[in-house]
Amino acid sequence: MSRLPDLAERVDRLVLRHEELKRTSALIEQQLGSVTAERDSLRSRLAAARSRIDALLARLPADTTEGSKGT
Repeated sequence: MSRLPDLAERVDRLVLRHEELKRTSALIEQQLGSVTAERDSLRSRLAAARSRIDALLARLPADTTEGSKGT
């Protein structure tokens, strides 16, 4: 008859493990949300920086050294 208390103990351990895994999962989901938001922000900043660089490149004068390459 000692099998019933053993089974009850195993069930209790499984319930505790399940609760622990649920907490861990919730923390991971929270971290994922934070990292995703940071990634999106960095992507936006990168796009803005690229746009500014493209605008600066467009303002540069055309290369005028091609005629003097032979000298």
